[in-house]
Amino acid sequence: MRGGPSIKGGCAQAFGRSRGGFTSKVHARCDNQGLPIGFILTGGEASDYTAADDLMALPLPKPKALLADKGYDGDRFRENLLMRGILPIIPPRSNRKAPEHPDYRRYKDRNRVERMFGKLKQQRRIATRYDKTVLSFESFLNLAASRLWLKSFVNTT
Repeated sequence: MRGGPSIKGGCAQAFGRSRGGFTSKVHARCDNQGLPIGFILTGGEASDYTAADDLMALPLPKPKALLADKGYDGDRFRENLLMRGILPIIPPRSNRKAPEHPDYRRYKDRNRVERMFGKLKQQRRIATRYDKTVLSFESFLNLAASRLWLKSFVNTT
């Protein structure tokens, strides 16, 4: 029986099958400076906006606006943000019939989030996901995030 027991529990460990094999996605919520606040892990084949509600449910102050990429563009998610009083700054997907164009001047600040992911992935253990369990991988994500936060506290006097 090839691969039987090793495949079981993949969903529970945030592994998903995609073109490249077993992968996982890291969804992050950041502050306005690009420092990570919280993480959600999903399988590699999962859509981006499935984790968006969990990210917004983190016990943090309500943001004025949310910058996200095209993967989070969904009517239900946009309506949910507007009902909470949060301005969605999300570019439309290419297959939208009636695209809503965001404030692209504000969307340029999203590069801080991409740079945050680049800094996190400088840690080899995070870039390649050596850890099998969600708990150990999230623990190392939090350690790497704390290193980013510590840099912002050095020489602040």
